[in-house]
Amino acid sequence: MAQKDQKKKKSVKPDGNKGGNAPKFPTWSIFVLFFILLLAQVLFFSPETGNRIKYSKFLEYVEQGYVTEITITNGVDVTGNYSDKAISDGIITRPEQEDTNLPFATGENQEFNKFRTTMLRGDEIRPVLDANSVEYDVRIEEDWFSGIFVWLIPIALLVVIWIFIFRKMNPGQQVLNIGKNKASLYDQQKETKVTFEDVAGLQEAKAEVEEVVEFLRSPQKFTKLGGVLPKGVLLVGPPGTGKTLLAKATAGEASVPFFSLSGSDFVEMFVGVGAARVRDLFKQAKEKAPCIIFIDEIDSIGRTRGRGMAMGSNDERENTLNQLLSEMDGFNSDKGVILMAATNRPDILDSALLRPGRFDRQIMIDKPDLNGRVQILEVHSKKLKLSGDIDLRVLASQTPGFAGADLANLCNEAALLAARREKNSIEMEDFQDSIEKVIAGLERKNKLISPNERKIVAYHEAGHAIVGWFLEHTDPVLKVSIVPRGLAALGYTLQTPLEERFLMTTEELNDKICALLGGRVAEEIIFGRISTGAQNDLERITKMAFAMVAEYGMSEKLGYISLKDSQNAENSYGFNKIYSEQTSEQIDKEVRKIIDMNRDRTIELLNKHRDELEKLAETLLDKEVLDHHALRDLLGDRPHGKYPEGIFGSKPDSKKNGVSQNGKEEAEESSEDSEPTKEAEKNQETEKKPKKDSESTSDKKESEESEA
Repeated sequence: MAQKDQKKKKSVKPDGNKGGNAPKFPTWSIFVLFFILLLAQVLFFSPETGNRIKYSKFLEYVEQGYVTEITITNGVDVTGNYSDKAISDGIITRPEQEDTNLPFATGENQEFNKFRTTMLRGDEIRPVLDANSVEYDVRIEEDWFSGIFVWLIPIALLVVIWIFIFRKMNPGQQVLNIGKNKASLYDQQKETKVTFEDVAGLQEAKAEVEEVVEFLRSPQKFTKLGGVLPKGVLLVGPPGTGKTLLAKATAGEASVPFFSLSGSDFVEMFVGVGAARVRDLFKQAKEKAPCIIFIDEIDSIGRTRGRGMAMGSNDERENTLNQLLSEMDGFNSDKGVILMAATNRPDILDSALLRPGRFDRQIMIDKPDLNGRVQILEVHSKKLKLSGDIDLRVLASQTPGFAGADLANLCNEAALLAARREKNSIEMEDFQDSIEKVIAGLERKNKLISPNERKIVAYHEAGHAIVGWFLEHTDPVLKVSIVPRGLAALGYTLQTPLEERFLMTTEELNDKICALLGGRVAEEIIFGRISTGAQNDLERITKMAFAMVAEYGMSEKLGYISLKDSQNAENSYGFNKIYSEQTSEQIDKEVRKIIDMNRDRTIELLNKHRDELEKLAETLLDKEVLDHHALRDLLGDRPHGKYPEGIFGSKPDSKKNGVSQNGKEEAEESSEDSEPTKEAEKNQETEKKPKKDSESTSDKKESEESEA
């Protein structure tokens, strides 16, 4: 059991060995080996040692009788021995006795009477040797190893340098590793292991995944009843909802090998690499069975084949997908190999990939509800030092539409704000300020705005607040600010829904259009001219009105029809639209009719409450920020008496520049105009107000992101 708890994180090796433990030789070991061979060459293949003398001196010694015998090697190298006469005449000196007994005595000391020289090639010295009675011998030696070694070292060195440079320049393009998968293998994790206890707010999804894990642990529990192991599990949901986290928890709970990689890891510039990596991945998985393969962002290789691409331009991606489909059909269910994948774009996945037998289960992971947000905040607040006034349920009610990643970021921002303010613990004020920062961006109080533009911003925001306060079906206004935030927003109006809702009526949509038009209409009434500040408002109301006519069937003239093709969303309103030009013209007229009708309603409402509009704008110019308490003091109770629960339970204890610092600001989210089942939850949005033409691009981007 201890061995099972030990963490082992390995990369699948390209040689495909089952254990993934192929030997690796670091680059430095090659240089060490080279040094050892060079040292061996110097020590064992160097010429013989001895007292070297000149060739002329050698001939002189021979004639004087100082040489007894010599050996000539390869015609030039001469080694020999001195005679006793050379010792007596002092030509050489016999070493002292104690010197010869030294343990590390050199060859010259041990054989002091030896000498060596190099003679002239072809020189005939035989008569001289014979005349002086010198014994001689001739040898021919071929030092083939030394010759090969001299040539081998430079070549080997060049090869090593070339390989080293090639790997550094192209780490992912190695010829021998190009078709191998890049999956990371998590086997028997222990340290920093993620479990199902770390996944909060996803009870239904966890139950589905836990069943898969139980199937791997004890398959006989299900097979005895005739059940088979599911082949694939697809996690579907918006970004930040915890799909990858759930997969990590599965790896931590399964106690089986877990292969993890991204869909983009299959894609390379070379043809056929993606399919080869798919084959290699499943080969490795079969050897490790039972195991789990997790592919994150599978939409990068699983897009519908032949859609929106020129013929032949996506052959490589399609080949990769085809190989994946083949492998999912090819392995047997009793092998215990399960494929898990995650995507936030299930609408673009190929139908062959989604059919039963491949991805048997599709688990929807949506943004958490109130109870889910409470659980997620509990998980992320464990590591935080909180004060006693923190109510996580209140924070959860202030953050509708927040995903798990958003809530994690919220907790982190609150901790950073508390540290910046040099507090010993995180207070409710820090969390509420971080909510505003996450929604609307960082305050930019040093941004210079002309008095005229500042006045336009004040009346613009006041127009939104008045309409939102007095209409029945709008979300309550909790805060109004003309302090610039983020990159483009010069002001914002903060609203929150009264409850979690998933359906919206025609009256509610019309009131929300009026609330968005409040800023532009207020500018027209007060100044008699308009600015570029309503660009984002106009974009949102146009999408909302279009969805009412073309998707929700809320037009009397067009009737109960929906013209959006959910199966082919990319071409619903493009070249392949399913309606005629006459219908398109009718849609345009109905959209304009809805917008004009709500504009007239907004003008009537703001003229009726013009005094409140001007009073609110003047107060904004003075205090810059008004919370829900100040709004109630200025405007009185809402005519329809609908407030978020508990926001007026007590007055704020501290104020700074006329702004409540511990009042309960409520979060808001951008409404998804094309999703009727999510309208209520995502309707509350920071309304980015007057801005320059150049700033409108930023708001457009935010609106597009809210729809994703």
